[in-house]
Amino acid sequence: MEAEVLIEVLAAILGLIFGSFANVCITRIAADESVVRPRSHCRGCGHMIAWYDNIPVLSFMLLGGRCRHCHAPIGWRYPIVEALTGVWFWAALHWAGADWPGVKWCVFGFLLITLSVLDLEERILPDELTLGGWLAGLALAVVAPPPPGIITLALNVPSQLLSGLAEAGIASLTAALLLWFLGWFYKWLNRIWKRDIDPLGEGDPRMIGMVAAFLGLEGTVLAMIIAGVAGTVLGVVWILWNRKKVLAYELPFGTFLGAGALAIAVLGWFGKLQR
Repeated sequence: MEAEVLIEVLAAILGLIFGSFANVCITRIAADESVVRPRSHCRGCGHMIAWYDNIPVLSFMLLGGRCRHCHAPIGWRYPIVEALTGVWFWAALHWAGADWPGVKWCVFGFLLITLSVLDLEERILPDELTLGGWLAGLALAVVAPPPPGIITLALNVPSQLLSGLAEAGIASLTAALLLWFLGWFYKWLNRIWKRDIDPLGEGDPRMIGMVAAFLGLEGTVLAMIIAGVAGTVLGVVWILWNRKKVLAYELPFGTFLGAGALAIAVLGWFGKLQR
């Protein structure tokens, strides 16, 4: 029991570190900068951030949410993303165990938290995360398969490893093509209606393909339903509150999809989504 608690604590600490890296990705990808070099620095004055000012969550609190040198505000997004990722890593290992399923859900959470915030702030879903996450999901499906669904039943693959890869591969392609077709169909209608509205970006089908590689087809459909309902209700409320034009405002569908996918993973209690 003590060993399990220690592993979960270490997972939470690792999650905080990855949450800090997620913030780096969010900030620098949006600015079209490298996420590796240079090392962390203040976006206001350019000063390199010392290690003791770069401790996830804690440094933000000690500094009062401001840069030590120029006192520019850091922003609450940084500690929120770090804390959320830390909690997610802890939950992943707590429910799925310190094995490949736990690793799988840690990767899943890191990707979706990063993508959700990026789409919320910048309306972008970069290929580095969507396509890279898609490949990671397919690779992890071999050692931590998605839940068996209609695809597994239809194929009846004798090997468990191959059936997991087949489930993830076919589910991800099906979901991505379906969302791509819906986007294409809407654009076709827009040309007829002579409206310049694009409800889906190019990254959305890639993100849904990545999600399906982890959750499988049925879980992804549920995530899309949650995203659609939440996006419609919350999006309309936000648009009306800020007095935007309903048909012209671009909603961050990737953010709602990420939240829906994380909710499905939580409702599935992580490990219960495994075979």
